[in-house]
This record gives sequence, C-alpha cells and structure tokens, in this order.
Amino acid sequence: MRPPVQIVMRILALCAACLLVVGCGTQIGDSCESSIDCSPEGDRICDLSESSPGGYCTVRGCDHDSCPDDAVCVRFFSAYFPDRGCTRETEDIGTDDCLPDEECTLRPPPGEPEEIEGKNGTCAPRLSEVRFCMQSCSGNGDCRDGYECRNEAQMMEHGGEPVLAPGRTTDNLPRFCAVAP
Repeated sequence: MRPPVQIVMRILALCAACLLVVGCGTQIGDSCESSIDCSPEGDRICDLSESSPGGYCTVRGCDHDSCPDDAVCVRFFSAYFPDRGCTRETEDIGTDDCLPDEECTLRPPPGEPEEIEGKNGTCAPRLSEVRFCMQSCSGNGDCRDGYECRNEAQMMEHGGEPVLAPGRTTDNLPRFCAVAP
C-alpha cells in the first residue's frame, strides 16, 4: 500500500528544511558554545576565551582576503614594547623604528607628548600576533549585546587592527565587532 501524498510531501518538506539548517553555517561573530555551533564542516572555530564572552564564531589564521564577505581579518598582539614608539606611515619605507622581527602597531606609545613626538604606533614582536576573522560593522547596532563596533580610536585603546592588503594605507580602516570593555 502506498503512503498518502500528504505524508510524503510533509516528509520531503521536513528533509528540505533540515538540509537548509545544516547547509547554513553560523555567521562570523555569532555566539557559540562549541566549534560545531559555528560550522558543521569544521572551517570555523568557537573562540571561548575570556576576551569573547558568550563565544565568538571565527576563523583563526586569516589574511586580508581570506575571511567571508561579512568579516574582516583582524590581528591582535599579546605583547608590546611601550618604550618603543614607531611611525606607522613610514615604518616600512625607511624609518625602521622597529626591529625586523617586530611590527609597528596602531597602539600609540604611552608617555608625555615630548617623549612620543611624531610617533603614532608601538613596536610589537611579530611572534605575539594572532589573527581572527571578525564580524564587519558600520555601527554598534550591527554587533550583538556586549560587543562594540570598534573604530580606529577604540582599536588604539583596546587592541585589534585590520590586516590590510599590500599597499593599502591606514586611512578609513574597516571596523569590526569586538567585546566592549
């Protein structure tokens, strides 16, 4: 005996809905409890560190062109040399304030204005750099609760800076969602 057409149609609709749910990965920046929440294919991870309350779906080890369209690759440095200021605009074209194994970051050096005159960055060891795809945003409303849309001033104060394509300047930096301090 053949099943009624309505039952077959319901089963097919349920199967199609299941495939849609499995085929759609969670967006970069969404909350998560494990990496499987971010992607069943294993191409995204759930960052559960203290710096990502509620978890943060991301891709680790990105580059300027490897994040999904709704994300930007952001680098974070775990160490800085606060006494070693640098000039970002000219670092790679002659001033060489930082050593070859260091990077001139967005973070400004602390201190009195006369101590940092002309310096708008701080040297950091390249080995302390980690990169994550972070959710792109244009304002705080684009980020989930507890997160902010980080502009350049907030990047300088709290860390994180977009990985830029070769030849691109720091004018008009892409913004990203990061935990609000």
